[in-house]
Amino acid sequence: MHNLTLIMEFCETRGLNHLTRHVTAVWPNGKQEHYRLHCFADLASAEPFRDHFGGVMFDPKRDRENGRARGAWHRKDEYKRILESGPLRVPEILRV
Repeated sequence: MHNLTLIMEFCETRGLNHLTRHVTAVWPNGKQEHYRLHCFADLASAEPFRDHFGGVMFDPKRDRENGRARGAWHRKDEYKRILESGPLRVPEILRV
């Protein structure tokens, strides 16, 4: 099943409303990746999603450049490519 379909079905069956946004994550070594953010109204709504799919909590006021709407996410941790997160998988053709 397609990753987006899994996410949509999960949220729909649990009545979880969310918005989807994007951010560019930048690591200290200069590596950059584009992330899709699933934004919930509150932590209580976000926790079931994160428990099922995995992922990292993102707070735009804290994690974007000075809270700028289009600011990058300057990560402090070490870069690690994510190919799987919970039931989600990067398709084989994109694993180059």
